[in-house]
Amino acid sequence: MTVYRSRNALTGRLTPERIAGLSLPLTGRGRRGYRVDDVDLLLHRLAYELGERNRQLKAAREENRRIKNALRSWQSDRAARRGE
Repeated sequence: MTVYRSRNALTGRLTPERIAGLSLPLTGRGRRGYRVDDVDLLLHRLAYELGERNRQLKAAREENRRIKNALRSWQSDRAARRGE
């Protein structure tokens, strides 16, 4: 698995609990809201993590399909040999 690298302080694997407990720094100087750069970094990070997990899920499904097909083939061969 690839690990996302960033200068952002949020490091390590993102979990639903970490995301739910996340607090972004507020803007300074009396303005309301979050700093745009911090929000953009977080969105970029979330998109990367989601894409990585989707790639891992796809690879796991492909491996699962490959194993199932190999098992079916093996079972068919065994059944054919018993019938001979």
